[in-house]
Amino acid sequence: MSETVERHEFGAEVGRLLDLVVHALYSDREIFLRELVANSADATDRRRFEALTHSELTPPEDAKIHIAPDKTARTLTISDTGLGMSKEELGQNLGTIARSGTRAFSQSLGDAKPDERPSLIGQFGVGFYSAFMVANRVTVTSRRAGTDEAWTWASEGQGSYTLEPATRPEAGTDIVLHMKADADEYLEPYRLDHLVRKWADFITVPVAIVTEGKEEGANRGTALWRKSKSEVTEEQYAEFYHGLGMYFDKPWATLHWRAEGTSEFAALLFIPSMKPFAAVEGERESKVRLHVRRMFITDEAGLLPSWLRFVQGVVDTEDLPLNVSREMLQATPVLTRIKRAVTGRVVSELTSRAKDAEDYAKFWENFGPVIKEGIYEDHERRTEIAPLLRFRSSAMEGWTSLADYVSRMKDGQDTIYYLVAYDPDALAKSPQLEGFRARGVEVLLLSDHVDAFWPEQLGRFDDKPLKSVTQGSVDLSGFTGEDAEPAPQVDALLAALKTALSGDVSDVRGTDRLVDSAVVLSAGGSGPDLQMQRLMRRAGRNVGAGQPVLEVNPRHQLIRALAEQAEAGAEMGEHAGMLLDLARVQDGDTPRDPVAFTRQVGDALAARFGAVKTPTE
Repeated sequence: MSETVERHEFGAEVGRLLDLVVHALYSDREIFLRELVANSADATDRRRFEALTHSELTPPEDAKIHIAPDKTARTLTISDTGLGMSKEELGQNLGTIARSGTRAFSQSLGDAKPDERPSLIGQFGVGFYSAFMVANRVTVTSRRAGTDEAWTWASEGQGSYTLEPATRPEAGTDIVLHMKADADEYLEPYRLDHLVRKWADFITVPVAIVTEGKEEGANRGTALWRKSKSEVTEEQYAEFYHGLGMYFDKPWATLHWRAEGTSEFAALLFIPSMKPFAAVEGERESKVRLHVRRMFITDEAGLLPSWLRFVQGVVDTEDLPLNVSREMLQATPVLTRIKRAVTGRVVSELTSRAKDAEDYAKFWENFGPVIKEGIYEDHERRTEIAPLLRFRSSAMEGWTSLADYVSRMKDGQDTIYYLVAYDPDALAKSPQLEGFRARGVEVLLLSDHVDAFWPEQLGRFDDKPLKSVTQGSVDLSGFTGEDAEPAPQVDALLAALKTALSGDVSDVRGTDRLVDSAVVLSAGGSGPDLQMQRLMRRAGRNVGAGQPVLEVNPRHQLIRALAEQAEAGAEMGEHAGMLLDLARVQDGDTPRDPVAFTRQVGDALAARFGAVKTPTE
């Protein structure tokens, strides 16, 4: 070893920490390029900042970060013309884990105005060591701005490093990675270009990929969200939106604002005008991108709740603390405030846009089922979400809101009625609605996959309880109907049916909710409604569901005829089973025994029309 080469041991336990960085800290090897580009961007911004008071440190006008792969030498070089490091700084910043020049420098900013502060991305001293995930040797040659002296730091990541004098024509830093055998992909220009666009597309320092002496710009460098709305055209918004993913539509809404105060951040969000190719019903997490000082960090920060996961875009903050890997965000009050503020802004936009019924209907048809999840999941915002909900109705065409429903309630009506079924066409024809329609009582028709869950969580709207028409008995006697004749007494039939169906229903009772149908099923008053019971049965969870109630229409011709037979003491067993199966079928369920039910229907038809003789008879 030359006498000018100095060998040093890393700081205490650095060997173990290096192993942690390389093998455990980062989940994706490609992160190394983000970390090294971030360090170069920091160094460039730091030099610009110091040049404000020391003009001799002014960086070149065309300052940029160069990334140069060399397949022959199997090296990858990242170069900048930033502030650079002295011999002492190389030892301090690269020789000791978590002792970052960035953090020390940030403490020296003092009372500098916010718009004069450089964009310090690296807040911890471990990002540099991610280079050892792809390299078995790393050399760093750096010259501090304002000096003529350059030094080279080198290490194989095995617990020691060397320092030796070097030459560099200008201030800045060259990081040379001697790539591992399994890291060939990071020597491909197209792969490097993709990584820069993914992680560092919007940092202010230009980044160029250098191949065979030619350099190609790799990042856009312009963050639209950092501009004022007046500086951005519709075409620029559209281009940025389309670049976020597989989006080819025009955004239904564009939200662009900058928040100041306790939580400072810039945001540019889009609400699509059509469903994405990947259904948002299946993807449960928000993918809004989190940037820190323009550098992409993650799209898994959960910046919006899952019920707003269709919103796309970017949130960029100046002061969000990150953990050492930058891949798992700390649960800090800052992040919590940002999430709350971003969610509130989106809800405010939806509330405003909902005033235009025709325009809002287009949004609702795309994302209504996802919004409804918020009632079930987001207790804090239920009262804000409820006015955003829209429904089909038994009383009108098109969409209606809970507020509009309440405004149309009949005199004496104190309940918001709804019916849940997954077949929209069957909903409108359901016998459950007959009595309500006859009396002019409106029922909301719910057919989305989440509709069995959220109404119970909301409970009330405008101090009016929500009630499923299939849950418990419904008293419609207070509303004038088309048929005001008193219902005949069928007590004997009810008792006989209840005895015959004792293992299948919890009760049999007369009802005024039916007009044209003979029977209908309902749920007990304290348990889940019929739709929830079906879901529980399919999931093998019948606990708490109980047996349904069979309600009969005393005015129906069939019930009257059966009532007469019951009064005469006739056996009701077979008739009771058929009535129950009829109620199940018309409610979208299957008969208890489809074969037996089919035979009973056939026998009944034969008895009605007379036996048909075969040609041989």
